[in-house]
Amino acid sequence: MIATLGRYTLASLREIGRISVFITKGVRCCFTPPFYFREILRHIISIGFYSLPIVGLTAIFAGMALALQMHVGFTRFNAEGAIASVVLIGITRELGPVFAGLMVAGRMSSSMAAEIGSMRVSEQIDALMTMSVDPYKFLVAPRIISSVLTMPFLVLIADIIGVMGGFLVATTLLDYSTGSYITQTANNFELWDVLSGLFKAAAFGFSIAGFGCYHGFFSDLGARGVGRATTSAVVSSCIGILALNYLLTALFFGA
Repeated sequence: MIATLGRYTLASLREIGRISVFITKGVRCCFTPPFYFREILRHIISIGFYSLPIVGLTAIFAGMALALQMHVGFTRFNAEGAIASVVLIGITRELGPVFAGLMVAGRMSSSMAAEIGSMRVSEQIDALMTMSVDPYKFLVAPRIISSVLTMPFLVLIADIIGVMGGFLVATTLLDYSTGSYITQTANNFELWDVLSGLFKAAAFGFSIAGFGCYHGFFSDLGARGVGRATTSAVVSSCIGILALNYLLTALFFGA
């Protein structure tokens, strides 16, 4: 029993150390030339443009569901007038960044792990090193840069669509006044609510790209190894998003 616990502990520490070294190398390569701008642009389009439909659908349904749930809760305390402000704060501070991050993680983290893992299996990474091309600069850094830059824009769009979803439900199904709802939303709008969500989005983008590249870079050989790498990438990035969300929420608490 003690021996098994010791093995798992050592394996966990070894994995944490390998992740730390990998992330450190990847971040360092983001700030040192050469910069592969064509790769960065390609990943920006892949992460940002092609993720817009799923992020938009997630945001609008989240805003609609939040408005309905808040109506059910607030009617018990005769506080229906607070629905607009709660939807605004809930979407911009929490639901927009988290749901967008989880959706992009499911789509892109697995894609990054599969792409880099396939390159590992087919020895293309070794070929890059043979040609004196740093794989961290060519494969890891562009994905990290593009994810960190793109996620705030996706979350900003998710915030707008999510708040609009709450507005549509409140004014069509719950018989709220359109002018009153818009006025309450505008009066309770604070720039810091949006900025805190965008800062979270950048951190989530780093988690998505970091774990996606890491699991692909160190995937086992064979189709089964690449499959395990993609699964591990999605699970790790989602857990990382939820952990970062709590840490950043605690950091911004009261702000």
